[in-house]
Amino acid sequence: MRGVPAGDRGDSRARAGAGVIALAFHAPGWWRTIASVPWRRARAKPCGEVFLVGAGPGAIDLLTLRAARLIGQADVIVHDRLVSPEILGFARRGAERIYVGKQRANHCLPQEGINALLVRLARAGKRVVRLKGGDPFVFGRGGEEAEACAAAGVPCSVVPGVTAALACAASVGIPLTHRDCARMLTLVTGHTRDGVLDLDFAALARPGQTLAVYMGIATLPALERGLLGEGLDPSTPAALIESGGTDAERVLRGDLRRVVADAPGWVRGGPALLLVGEAVAHGRVAVTLDATAEIGV
Repeated sequence: MRGVPAGDRGDSRARAGAGVIALAFHAPGWWRTIASVPWRRARAKPCGEVFLVGAGPGAIDLLTLRAARLIGQADVIVHDRLVSPEILGFARRGAERIYVGKQRANHCLPQEGINALLVRLARAGKRVVRLKGGDPFVFGRGGEEAEACAAAGVPCSVVPGVTAALACAASVGIPLTHRDCARMLTLVTGHTRDGVLDLDFAALARPGQTLAVYMGIATLPALERGLLGEGLDPSTPAALIESGGTDAERVLRGDLRRVVADAPGWVRGGPALLLVGEAVAHGRVAVTLDATAEIGV
């Protein structure tokens, strides 16, 4: 560059480039001009990435292949209470594990804190797996965590998992839909909002559907009152499945009124799912009852 000291040439080029960019916005095809200008910027520390991964119901052979691969590649695994040690065993040696599990009225880290933790780890360049029981986007707060990452400019991907309704129903042989009696499946949470079970009971009591209630042990009486108050027959088949899809699985069957009455003395503290609807009396249960009747047992 004639007439410019060697030490100033970089600055001169930068100023010239800036002038081209400023003028380019006023010319046709300005984006091509900008793309062709050689410019430099300070190197920033590369941002990591967050993967919201569903761990399924707990059984290791119900974990997806993609989930297993990502767990093995993670720098940090931020995991819930319901993730089994066997699934955590896919982590590579040296990977950091951070427990953020929640139980009723006992959260070791509030949701806002978990959101901030994921963002901080990713901004530090970490490959982060946020490992959740079931599916991240089915009552798993995955939506809130994805929004937090997006707001912070952190790349975030979601890996689905087998949600409790599918795992529990399949494990105990209950079809969630059946063309004779259930053409609709409704998933709801039994958690309260400000102490109130805020559900559309009129819609939930309609016939022709199967109702799957997550995290509803503490609110079963309120759920029953709401459904019966909207006309649901108290003799509607129901099943309460505890620790579904694991070796500790148990099932309590009966009609809705009996299941709700027996549940307090039956549950042992594991995660539980309630299924309500005519389809609950079909599937493996119906076949077993028919076979028993035929042989006169």
